[in-house]
Amino acid sequence: MVDKDSQRLDAVFRALSDPTRRAMLRDLAGGPRTVGELAAPFEISLAGASKHVQALERAGLIEREIQGRMHVCRLDARPLHAGAEWIRHYERFWTGRLDALEALLRAEDARKAAGKPAPAKGAPRRKKP
Repeated sequence: MVDKDSQRLDAVFRALSDPTRRAMLRDLAGGPRTVGELAAPFEISLAGASKHVQALERAGLIEREIQGRMHVCRLDARPLHAGAEWIRHYERFWTGRLDALEALLRAEDARKAAGKPAPAKGAPRRKKP
């Protein structure tokens, strides 16, 4: 069973996967915009822009307010926090792995500087006569 948090996170990443929607979010970071203003930089119809806005709404990334015939959109960046936390988890994972690799490489460099050969992996050791 998929939990609601997972579904929300899926919706956020799905919305962010499209460059047009990412650009719309960037524009909204500067303040509220109408759907027409969001569509203007792109060669898309208002209907196409509206589909992008709907995807952003489903992800909870924007709120749309209808003022007469105008649809005004505002950024709601709170759902991005869950995505950032998910990414931070893997950042910590890879940082740990890279730190371990760095320590291994430094130890190998220190062995070489001391003139000691690195132990051979998987090679059988010969007995001295």
